[in-house]
Amino acid sequence: MADLQRHRGNFRWESVDLLPYKEGDSDSCSVTRQILSDGRDGFPVQLRYFEVAPGGHSTLERHRHLHIVVVLRGKGRVLSGSEIVDVGPLDVVHIPSGTWHQLQATMGTVGVSLLWCNRDRESSRAA
Repeated sequence: MADLQRHRGNFRWESVDLLPYKEGDSDSCSVTRQILSDGRDGFPVQLRYFEVAPGGHSTLERHRHLHIVVVLRGKGRVLSGSEIVDVGPLDVVHIPSGTWHQLQATMGTVGVSLLWCNRDRESSRAA
C-alpha cells in the first residue's frame, strides 16, 4: 500500500514540520527545510525540501556523500567547487562528494529545491 504525504499548497505537506535549515547555524541565512522521507523500507536516502528566501543562502559546506538538487521554483546560484552556475525551475544539479557547495537565492526571488542525500551521512564540514 502506498504511503501518501499530501501537499497542502504553498509548498507545505501534511504531517511534515517546517524546520530551520540547521539548528544553531549562524552561517546560513533565511533557509527552511522539510523532511519528506527519511530512509523508509531500507532505502537509505532522505528527501528534503528547502526554501531559500530572497537574498538568502545555505551554509558553505562539503560532505562525503553526493547531493542531487532539483530546483522547483525561483532562481538562484549554486556554488560547486570553484564554479558558480545560475539555476532555475526544473534544473538538476549533481554535487560530487567532497565538493564545497552553497545554494543562493538571487534577483529577489525565492530559490526552492528538493534534495536527495544519503540518510546515514556524517555531519557537514563548514568552511
